[in-house]
Amino acid sequence: MIIQLEQKIKDNDKKAIVEKVNGLKYKTTEVTTQKGSYLIGIGKTDFDIREVGFMPGISDIHIVSDDYKLVSRKWKVKPTTIDLGDGVTINDKQLAIMAGPCSIEGEEQIQQTVEHLKANGVSIMRGGVYKPRSSPYSFRGLGIEGLKLWNKYAREAGIKIVTEVMQVSQIEEMYDYVDIYQVGARNTQNFNLLDELGKIDKAVMIKRGISGTIDELLYSAEYVFSGGNEKLLLCERGIRTYEKASRNTMDLNAIPILKEKTHLPVIADPSHGIGIRRHVEPIALASIMAGADGVIFENHSVPEEAFSDGQQTLDFDESARLIRRMRQTFELRESF
Repeated sequence: MIIQLEQKIKDNDKKAIVEKVNGLKYKTTEVTTQKGSYLIGIGKTDFDIREVGFMPGISDIHIVSDDYKLVSRKWKVKPTTIDLGDGVTINDKQLAIMAGPCSIEGEEQIQQTVEHLKANGVSIMRGGVYKPRSSPYSFRGLGIEGLKLWNKYAREAGIKIVTEVMQVSQIEEMYDYVDIYQVGARNTQNFNLLDELGKIDKAVMIKRGISGTIDELLYSAEYVFSGGNEKLLLCERGIRTYEKASRNTMDLNAIPILKEKTHLPVIADPSHGIGIRRHVEPIALASIMAGADGVIFENHSVPEEAFSDGQQTLDFDESARLIRRMRQTFELRESF
């Protein structure tokens, strides 16, 4: 169960609620987030919800059968809105577009990308400064200094930043320079990292694990939420299957299923989902029709010269066309 506590609940009322729930053979965990305080009750005994619901200090109470309770749509029917400030929000009312290079490579590239995004009305830029690479000899990013340089140009243009955090020690040093921390596919079950991201007051986007299930993605989000951070997004980026014709298998099925299971925004990543430049656009458009709240994709002025992932990266002309068509597709979806 999820018990929403009143904002100014008295200590003795809270104690009475805990004792009552424990008496029903439910284990209680208190969760305090940016938006409220909750008691999470875990147990299997059936009981009359009225035994608890009318107790002083309770704002609302919900019975949620899912193990991932706080991210479940069964208690929070209204979809979550993520407010990044300066009028930039992510929700189900508008299409969020996030674009940029796989890796931040230098000042000129940052300037070119910022100008391209601004010209096309995109207010969130993606890019990597810490890059998890399969080969230790591949480019692994410019680190914190690259992030500071990127932040300088993005802030001047009013553009928000989403970038990957790979370990707990990076969270604090990145804090002043990012708007969305991205948890990559390799770190989806790095529970120490998820715990720490639950303690901060900035948005976190969790990508689905390379071979992760939908439920496992939701459990990962539950870690962050239960740690105190409600500013969460989920990202479908394709999974590893036996198919070799594409980089990954983009699971379009996951998008409507996630929208049904959770109140959190769902973002699609067609660049990693298929990994083939000429097919990124149709997969992006299909993701929108499947119900995605946003799309994150890779672009570069000259993809053939990109330090990483050039094979799945759009040039600026292709990017501008995709942005235009994604907005048209979203309008079409909303007209149904």
